[in-house]
Amino acid sequence: MGARAVAACGAASTGFLARLTMLDSLQNILLLTDSYKVSHYRQYPPQTERVYSYFESRGGAYAEIVFFGLQYLLKRYLQGAVVTAARIDEAEALFARHFGDPNLFHRRGWEHILHQNAGRLPVSIRAVPEGTVVPFGNVLLTIENTDPACWWLTNYLETLLVQSWYPTTVATRTRAMKRTLLDALYKTGDPAGADFKLHDFGFRGVSSVETAALGGAAHLVHFQGTDNLAGLVLAREIYAADMPGFSIPAAEHSTLTCWGRAHEVDALRNMLRQFPTGIVAVVSDSYDLDHACREIWGRQLRHEVLYRDGVLVVRPDSGDPPTIVVRVLEMLGTAFGFTHNSKGYKLLDSHVRLIQGDGIDAAMLAAVLNATGQAGWSADNIAFGSGGGLLQQVNRDACQFAFKCSAAVVAGQERDVFKAPATDLRKSSKPGRLKLIVRQGALATVRAQDHPDAADQLQEVFRDGELLAETTFDAVRARAVIGG
Repeated sequence: MGARAVAACGAASTGFLARLTMLDSLQNILLLTDSYKVSHYRQYPPQTERVYSYFESRGGAYAEIVFFGLQYLLKRYLQGAVVTAARIDEAEALFARHFGDPNLFHRRGWEHILHQNAGRLPVSIRAVPEGTVVPFGNVLLTIENTDPACWWLTNYLETLLVQSWYPTTVATRTRAMKRTLLDALYKTGDPAGADFKLHDFGFRGVSSVETAALGGAAHLVHFQGTDNLAGLVLAREIYAADMPGFSIPAAEHSTLTCWGRAHEVDALRNMLRQFPTGIVAVVSDSYDLDHACREIWGRQLRHEVLYRDGVLVVRPDSGDPPTIVVRVLEMLGTAFGFTHNSKGYKLLDSHVRLIQGDGIDAAMLAAVLNATGQAGWSADNIAFGSGGGLLQQVNRDACQFAFKCSAAVVAGQERDVFKAPATDLRKSSKPGRLKLIVRQGALATVRAQDHPDAADQLQEVFRDGELLAETTFDAVRARAVIGG
């Protein structure tokens, strides 16, 4: 190997190691917080020993919240000996420059964790079992330090734990979308097929692989159709799922348009012949959707579609979804025929179906189903794909998530902690230690001292660096099921 080649390899190796260092820094628990929390250890009252905080949805778009995703955060970031000498040194150097003050960092506190707690975070986290459907306004998790010297740690971890808002919001949203689908299916078709009616197209439309994984797994809590492999992997690796999601062969525009417009019929025929059995989805608006449905599928390839051992799923990918879906159903109905089901709605020949994957969010899903029902078509004819509208068009305020301190022990005395801003009492927080109990058949948050004998639905899932309780994906699904 020549000198230039050696130098090039050395440079590439250095760059790779630099990337690894960056990625390791994003695992450093000391850095996974908001900057202002670094100084908070100086701000609590003298002789503070315990800080107890909770996480809830204060309201927003949904009356019920599906809690999901905490187990990933615990396994990925908090479990084990996550505080090391190297990570303390790294944080100290970064904060000295970040704040312009070499003495602001609480090195002594982190070294206490390193030496007295073997690098394991001395906190206890209690949480509602994942998948549980909880009315908004109720506690979802609590956290408290177990080492009196680490009272400052509880809310240092807020930033990371609050990120459970994202998978929880997606799981909550997709449950609402499934309810919309079920309502349409109960009215016009068969609700037994609901699990495959909303397909996750969202991997490319989210901000990161981790977002795709968390959001994709949250979608799979309620549905079984997905093209989001990151979500599939997370459900398997973190929640011991077997195979929680399924997909089919499907075309994209590039695989069809490479044939050229003059050979569109050959491109579409190729899909039928390459996949002679089972379900295959073919995007059909590359040039002229009406021509593809009426002339190519409905005349030139009609015989192959009807005698194929499987289902052709036609996918329009442009235009106003309610208008386009009804138009495609009418064209396919004319070409392939239809029957009326027991509820009086039209059902295409069993060899043909439709999937709408463009522009679908919760509102558009309802609009399309309303349009198809009004046109006399059963919801059994159609499935949906959703990307950004499923996984990306959400934020923490959608369910008004908040993490607040509600109790503290100072100089041996426990005190209630809360806020009640006169400018917006809706942002008031709960005081005291909390329980989530079943009262009159419904979940309710109460002060623990007021209900000492009531069974707490919150379970301790994490203590002193150890994961105490794991849930499976099957169990999450069972808790989240509509009607369950």
